[in-house]
Amino acid sequence: MDFGVVLQTNPPAARVVQLSQLAEAHGFSHVWTFDSHLLWEEPYVIHSAILNATKRVTVGPFVTNPATRDWTVTASVFATLNELYGNRTVCGIGRGDSAVRVTNGKPVSMAELRESIHVIRELANSRPVEYKGATLQFPWSRGSELEVWVAAYGPMALKLTGEVGDGFILQLADVDIAAWMIKTVKDAAAAAGRDPESLSFCVAAPMYIGDDWQHMRDQCRWFGGMVGNHVADIVAKYGEHGAVPDALTAYIEGRKGYDYNTHGKAENDHVDFVPDEIVDRFCILGTADDHIAKLEQLRALGVTQFAGYLQHDNKEETLRVYGETVIPALSAHVTAKT
Repeated sequence: MDFGVVLQTNPPAARVVQLSQLAEAHGFSHVWTFDSHLLWEEPYVIHSAILNATKRVTVGPFVTNPATRDWTVTASVFATLNELYGNRTVCGIGRGDSAVRVTNGKPVSMAELRESIHVIRELANSRPVEYKGATLQFPWSRGSELEVWVAAYGPMALKLTGEVGDGFILQLADVDIAAWMIKTVKDAAAAAGRDPESLSFCVAAPMYIGDDWQHMRDQCRWFGGMVGNHVADIVAKYGEHGAVPDALTAYIEGRKGYDYNTHGKAENDHVDFVPDEIVDRFCILGTADDHIAKLEQLRALGVTQFAGYLQHDNKEETLRVYGETVIPALSAHVTAKT
């Protein structure tokens, strides 16, 4: 299992770069950042700084979207970063959440998402692609490599991920829900004639090392609110007892609304509807042993990367314990089985 960190690009940007360096020093393989250009600083500028200040980590957005960014510009960014820093990028992409909603926009259609994945991937892999009636290719790009991982929750998005994604991003760490969603993606991949095991499966959630459970829950409750935005869309489309597990949909009954100005922040003041049980299920909290036990369950489901959000007040200590205890424990178990 690989390990990543997910950071908000809040100023000062130098702090984001510092945390990225610390993550690399502690053995994390990926550094991801939010991509919402109005709420936070421009991620791709900071990605270049992160790549310049590190030697090994792979860097990418968690996640970008096809609505607020021109697809060819997105591809050019990755191809350029790869030329500069040697193929150390990955593209996480979804239909669009905070980046589009703060401008009163809407998530793109599945057809648009599918096409954007194809266009971005082909161009950023130094290949030609048909786009808007023209054949396009970067004449300056040679040997660029980019995987596109798709963030999804609903049945149609999960199906699309299995059919065209290089990886699947699931933004919650509930073991039962992850099992259902990973199986859905793998089944779709197999039905499309792809090898399901060739995909990467990334589970992302807040990670907090500590022993004060109420404090940890309060620091990470924002995550249930963020996930609730996506769940609300699914419930609106499929109903409360539709094509997704009740465990994912039941908790949003008390959801009154959402203010994106506190999106992804520990001090989010309108997520009281998220109960402790959901925080515990969706996040990874507690001692190193608690983290290891849950990560073992997720790995048994086929999860190949855990990406931990660091939007809380215990960043450095959590990174330290992961580097000294959690990551070695998971690596040691892998060695023992081979």
